[in-house]
Amino acid sequence: MVRDALCAAHGWREDEVTLVVIRTTGDRVQDRALAEIGGKALWTKELDRALLDREIDAAVHSMKDVETIRPPAIRIAAMLPRADVRDRLIGAETIAAIVAGGTVGTSSPRRRAQVLRLRPDLNVVLFRGNVDTRLAKLAAGEADATLLAAAGLDRLGREGIGRAIPTDVMLPAPAQGAVGIEVRSDDEGAAMVVAAIDDPATSACVLAERAFLAALGADCHSPVAALAGLSGEMLSLRAELIAEDGSAGVEGAGEGTDGSVVAAELAADLLARAPDVVRRLFQP
Repeated sequence: MVRDALCAAHGWREDEVTLVVIRTTGDRVQDRALAEIGGKALWTKELDRALLDREIDAAVHSMKDVETIRPPAIRIAAMLPRADVRDRLIGAETIAAIVAGGTVGTSSPRRRAQVLRLRPDLNVVLFRGNVDTRLAKLAAGEADATLLAAAGLDRLGREGIGRAIPTDVMLPAPAQGAVGIEVRSDDEGAAMVVAAIDDPATSACVLAERAFLAALGADCHSPVAALAGLSGEMLSLRAELIAEDGSAGVEGAGEGTDGSVVAAELAADLLARAPDVVRRLFQP
């Protein structure tokens, strides 16, 4: 997708862009939750090394999987237009329709907390692996339902799989559905090349969602949901903080013309109103 966008923007042939496939620790380790084995850095550290060692000029990431605080030597240079931000439920029509006492497979602390908030009777088990692996586990009866990002399914040509969950039922993870491109901070040439394919609205919204995470001090253990929208120069941000077991939560919204200010104010508001069991996740 990034190669095609660069070729379209600059009039390049496909063979003028070299694709370097890098298999990350997150790809290789599939039997444990990310939070147990190093968090989101498992998706970025190998690409960071290749970038800083000048083996590549730009690194492409699913922004949902990029740590909130990045190395100073690396900067986000662009984001492609955002895809569907929603989660899809596979195995049932709705969360409410999952069989009583049923099992849901997911590796996401956010999805686990949201499911248990909606249906405390459900059992949530760890599901790791790529889309086919998770669907195979579901077909084998390891769970009654699972949740996957709509954007990932769509990009794999699986548009017909599952039912999209409205964002007023389940807010997505911050930056869900966004593909970002990073370059070295001192490489102005690469930054200019990549900037040509940036979608300003996506960048504004995703950076606000990431600023919200930074203001919270959240990491991959933290059940956090957030979604920004842009209307003209006005940015709106909705967010939710949830206890790990879904037993409590707090939500809110804010808007303004400066995404970082909106994010900081909303984070402060939610932390001030959060039940102790939720606040302790961010202010131990």
